[in-house]
This record gives sequence, C-alpha cells and structure tokens, in this order.
Amino acid sequence: MTTRDSSHAYFGGRRATGLADVTSDLTALDSAGWWAVVVTFEGDVTCARFADVREAELPRGRWPGVPLDSWRSTMTRPEYVAAVSAVRERIATGEVYQANICRLLETPMPEDADLAGLAGLLASGNPAPYQGLVDLPDHGVGVVSASPERFLRRDGRTVSSSPIKGTGRTAGDLTGKDEAENVMIVDLVRNDLGRVCSTGSVSVTDLLAVEEHPGLVHLVSTVRGELVEGTSWTEVMSAAFPPGSVSGAPKSTALRVIGDLEPTARGAYCGAVGWVDADLQRAELAVGIRTFERADGMLRFGTGAGITWGSDPAREWDETQLKADRLVRVAAERSAM
Repeated sequence: MTTRDSSHAYFGGRRATGLADVTSDLTALDSAGWWAVVVTFEGDVTCARFADVREAELPRGRWPGVPLDSWRSTMTRPEYVAAVSAVRERIATGEVYQANICRLLETPMPEDADLAGLAGLLASGNPAPYQGLVDLPDHGVGVVSASPERFLRRDGRTVSSSPIKGTGRTAGDLTGKDEAENVMIVDLVRNDLGRVCSTGSVSVTDLLAVEEHPGLVHLVSTVRGELVEGTSWTEVMSAAFPPGSVSGAPKSTALRVIGDLEPTARGAYCGAVGWVDADLQRAELAVGIRTFERADGMLRFGTGAGITWGSDPAREWDETQLKADRLVRVAAERSAM
C-alpha cells in the first residue's frame, strides 16, 4: 500500500515512518512487524504497520494555538449534572454499580496545523507516561495523547493493566468514594484478564497507589496475569476492551447506560492508543484519556468522571473541568516552529 510520507507515529522515544499497511483487522497484530494502534471507544480499529522504527526525538511541527473560548462542550453543566443524577437513580434500582459519564469538547481544527506541534507542546507542558502520536492523514486518523493510564502492557505472555480511579488536585482530595470505586474497577479488570489468562495467574500487584501528574493526582492499581498459550490479540481485546475504568461495572450494563445518556460517540477518547511489536510479542496500549483527536475538520478532547452512588453531581462536573483545564490551556499555546 502506497501512502503519503507524512504518515508517522511516535511512542516512548521512538518514531515510526514508512507506512507499509493499514488494516482494521486485529489478527494483523499476531503476524509480524511494528504496528501503531488506535481503537475507538466504539470499537473501530486502525492498525498501521511501519517499516522504519527508530529512536528519535519528537518531530517538530507548526501549532498555531486554539483559543480557549473556541471550545464547545457536547454537554452543558446542567445536562451533565442531570446525567450524573440519572446514573445514581439507576444505581439505586440495582441496574448498575458504577458508570463513567463523559463529554467531548470540540473546536474547529486550526488551519495549517501539524499534530506533531501539539504533541511537542504536551510533552513539555503536560508530560505523561504514555505520551503518543499517530497521524495517518490519508486514513482519517489523527490522535495526540498525553495519557497517564496503561490499558494493556504485554511482554510475551505476561500482560498487565493499571486502571485509574480517583482524581484530585492533591492526595488530600481523595476520598473513600475514590478508593471504593478503584477497588470495584480492579475486580472488573481481574475478571476481564481472567478470561484469557491461565487459571491462578491473575493477581493485583499494586493497590490504591497515589500517582502525581501535572496539576492533579490519581489513585492507580495494577493487575497482572499470564496469557494462555496461543491467545490472539482478537481474544485479548474481546476480553478486556473497552477499558473498565472508562466504562463501568458491570461493563455490559454500564455501556448501555453510557449509550442512553451521552449524546455523541467518544471516538478515540476512552479507547486504546499505542503500539504492538508483533515480532517481539511486546506492546504498550494506553487508555485514550487526556487525548486530542482530529476528525471531520474538528479537534476533539474528552473528559469524564466515574459515577457511583456516593457521587455528588456538581463535584463530578468539577472533576471533568479539572481534567480538561490544563490540557486545553496547553493546546492554546503556539509551537516554537
């Protein structure tokens, strides 16, 4: 497949160029080569194989800045508060235990803007452990992520996931509600991985760790297991996707609640973004949070919160504001190029 040379990806200090294949078939990840992967929350898959992957600095690009007042939310404050209240009502009737409710911020994509420029601004203004860029102009895919959350790491048959639940400006802001929510999602992730891992191999290696990130802190836990020999990527994703931390519990019911209450599809936000090295059977996929997406002439950024019976609707709105504030301010800056 011949495509434009401008297609590239960047993860973990490595830049991938020389686009060789693009497919929506997850079985490609069991074949050969190094793949950049974007899976939307709704399950649309893009796997891009690159011929040249090497250590490199993040490429520079032009970014003119997005005015702060240009963003429009898919849910107003009253609408979001009402959605949180609706989730609490469903929890009261036993329909669901927890559901993540999100909204998207949208603004016209700046003209003559390069996502590499935005990625560079995020790398300096909001450094994150799972920083990433996938830009495939001819395939309608453009994602810049500053995700703090690991969805799946793979090394041979060993897989791990590190769900985030609990957010505050400081550790003192974290509450018992945050801890209970985190433990609930840990149980969900254990069950997800248990569907494809050897019996007895799934364990919680870290529970309720406090991680500091720019402008806020998170509660993070880690679940690890050993895949049954011969398990395919299709089977892994079928068991674990979408990430439990951004859906809810029980997952199938939470997804139905999300479909009822959120007015728009999430797209890459809350999906999976990262890379798979099929030759080495290694991978790092992040949850697509703190993530910008170029789509249909718009730039989109999602923000949300996990809702439990203990949620205060106004405080949950404030949490979505906290998560978005720093990132949209970074996107308002101009790149040095």
